[in-house]
Amino acid sequence: MNVEAASATQTYSNGTQQTAAPQTVDYQAFLRLLVAEMKNQDPTSPMESTDYVAQLATFSQVEQSVQANAKLDQILQASALAQAGSLVGREITSADGEITGKVAEVRLYSDGVMAVLESGDKIPVGPGVVIR
Repeated sequence: MNVEAASATQTYSNGTQQTAAPQTVDYQAFLRLLVAEMKNQDPTSPMESTDYVAQLATFSQVEQSVQANAKLDQILQASALAQAGSLVGREITSADGEITGKVAEVRLYSDGVMAVLESGDKIPVGPGVVIR
């Protein structure tokens, strides 16, 4: 069973529109949808019980995949941070060549690992960074 994210657009009295971010369907929401589906099914043509079991199994597989991906992301971030830790005390230059300095610390931000220089400047750690 495929459950796609939905978004809603609201129009205000002054004519502006705002689109809400798509929301994901969690396990509890899926169960509520399943119960609503059962309550509103056509009694002359009920859904087979095997179809319900198949939907639950599919949702369970998707949920496990999402959890596995989240764990892999955490492992990759920890690995990147550990590798970036070796930069502390070394001089680096940004990929564009504009910022140079000695690394005081490395931090993990939502957009990746950043080297914080003694000057307070931040350089994203990645391809193109020159390490001396």
